[in-house]
Order: sequence, then C-alpha cells, then structure tokens
Amino acid sequence: MGPKYAADSGTDMNYWLMKSEPAVYSIDDLQRDGEEIWDGVRNYQARNFLKSMAVGDIAFFYHSNTQPPGIAGQMKISQARVVDPTQFDPSSRYYDPKSTTESPRWHTVKVAYLETFEQYVSLSQLKAEFSPEQLQVIKRGNRLSVMPIEAAVAQRILKLAHSR
Repeated sequence: MGPKYAADSGTDMNYWLMKSEPAVYSIDDLQRDGEEIWDGVRNYQARNFLKSMAVGDIAFFYHSNTQPPGIAGQMKISQARVVDPTQFDPSSRYYDPKSTTESPRWHTVKVAYLETFEQYVSLSQLKAEFSPEQLQVIKRGNRLSVMPIEAAVAQRILKLAHSR
C-alpha cells in the first residue's frame, strides 16, 4: 500500500511540492505578483500531478538549483486545469509544435502566494527529517518538478518552517 495523501483520507485538500529555480522565478517574485500561472512544466508525470490539483490545495515552494536548495514558503492553488499558454508560443522555450488549441497537451495551475517561511527548510534538513519514501524530493536522481506530499509530512514541514 502506498503513502496516504489528503485525497485518500477524505479531506478536501492535498499538499504538493513545486520546484522553481529562484533565478527564474522565486517565492519573492510570487509575493510581488500575488498570483501567477505555473507554466513550462514539460514532464508527463509532473503534468499529470498538475492536472490532479484542485482549487484550495496547498503547495510548498521549493527553490532548486541554488545553494542551499530548499522550501522557501507556501502557496495555494487558485485555479486548476489551466491550459499552459507557452505550448502555443513559437518564441517560448516551452513551445510544443504537436500541441493544438483544440487538443492541448500541457495543463497547469495558477498559484497564489500564502507565505515566505521564517525558517527556510533546506534540503539537508529535509534529508535529516524524512526518508526518501516519505518525501520524493530527497530521493536520489529525482528530477520531478511537481510531486505530491503526504498530509502528515506536510504538517511536519510546517513545524520545521515555523520553529525558532
């Protein structure tokens, strides 16, 4: 039997971890913008996770490709099943010539800023606190940019982020 996510436990909300390189788009950018589309995901498994998100779900904003990588804050899903517009833009690095407006291949979500954590939760802290089975982001070789988080793990991450 696999991990228990909020969707499996009868609650209305799921938790997610979504990665972005802070040089491209950071938690500070989202705080400034308030709400933004999470575009450019081009992995089918990550896309399927995006398609299964619902309005009100909570996502941890993970800064990747930085020192140290880690969870910087949280956001909520404000709009679900959004067609990613970058797939239709020939000048975008995320352009997909096989995708059409009648049959788009890439869907995403809109996210709204919730908070920047007082305590940045680094990857090394996550590795000390969780096993790879509990938290996919610490699995060796994991490159997914979007992944589900078990509800109990999410609560433990929040404790780390709010402890002083």
